Amino acid sequence: MPADATLTSKGQTTIPKEIRDSLGMKPGDRMTFTLMPDATVVMRVKSKGVMELAGMLHKKGRKAVPTGQLSI
Repeated sequence: MPADATLTSKGQTTIPKEIRDSLGMKPGDRMTFTLMPDATVVMRVKSKGVMELAGMLHKKGRKAVPTGQLSI
């Protein structure tokens, strides 16, 4: 899904809406950019913080630990 964007004088750009929507991006989401040897740039969305993931996995028969009770 090609989409064009423009780089501002401050080095900023806007991710096109159709790409944001396809990736389920929302304000505050973090991204990583990786420059590949062939000059391709790979962007990965890091939309889940540690606190958002806490308690998602639990063993059968055990309750998940509420996020407020985690010690990191």
